[in-house]
Parts: sequence; C-alpha cells; structure tokens
Amino acid sequence: MIEGLEVVPLRRIPDERGTVYHMLRASDAHFRQFGEIYFSSIYEGAVKGWHRHREMTLNYACIAGRVKLVVADDREGSPSRGEIEEIFLGPDEYSLAVIPPGLWNGFKGMSDVSIVANCCTHEHDPSRSDRVDPHSGLLGYDWARRDH
Repeated sequence: MIEGLEVVPLRRIPDERGTVYHMLRASDAHFRQFGEIYFSSIYEGAVKGWHRHREMTLNYACIAGRVKLVVADDREGSPSRGEIEEIFLGPDEYSLAVIPPGLWNGFKGMSDVSIVANCCTHEHDPSRSDRVDPHSGLLGYDWARRDH
C-alpha cells in the first residue's frame, strides 16, 4: 500500500428504522484535526480528479452509491513512489480512506449517483492544491472500465 494511505473499516448500525454510518471521531487514532466537512455527489462514469493537497489530509467515506477511489504517489523520496492504489468505497464495503498530503487522488462514480463525504483537516484553499486533467495520462492511469 502507498506510504501513509490508510483504509479503515467503519461501523454501521442497522435497525428497522434505517442505518447509522459512523465516519470519524476525535478519539480515533487516524484523526488529525478538523478543517471542514463537505459532501460531493458524482454521477456514474464521471471522474473527479486528479488533485493533490500540500497540507490537507482527506478523510473520504462513500455513504451512498459506489465509487472507485484512485490514489497515486509521485512524492520525492517516498518508498511507494510510482505506486497507484484503487479502493472501492460504498455502503457495502463501508470504510474511511485517509489520504495524507502530497498524494494525487480522484474518484469515479460507479452508481447512478454516489455521495462521498470528506472530513478534511483544513478549509479548502485552491491556491494550496494542484489539479491535473484525469484523462491527460500524466500519472499513467487509465480511468476506463476494465472487464477482466
């Protein structure tokens, strides 16, 4: 796995009224600090990425639908430099992806509409992040569906 990237299984509490989806607590070992939380919807087949934050840690959980999260490491001196990870997130495999600063990431919608929550460590500031077209080929990843 990419150095510093964590995938933490999360707790779901279902009953006849519905389900509670835990995401992040201040007492969790992987909690860093609170900056802001937002929700991002994404349509099937759409890609949101690539982006990389210089100081912000991202905490992604997909609460509806399903997404393919892709993380790429091009950090100088990283033992996992050049590695790419695919992580599938959704209520059926309910987990939190903790993405430290400096890693490229993006996600692709795999359901009609998916909703991803991000509880990040800093308020978003576009001047402190980088963006690259997901289809530029720059990071060597092909977002096309693969039927193996």
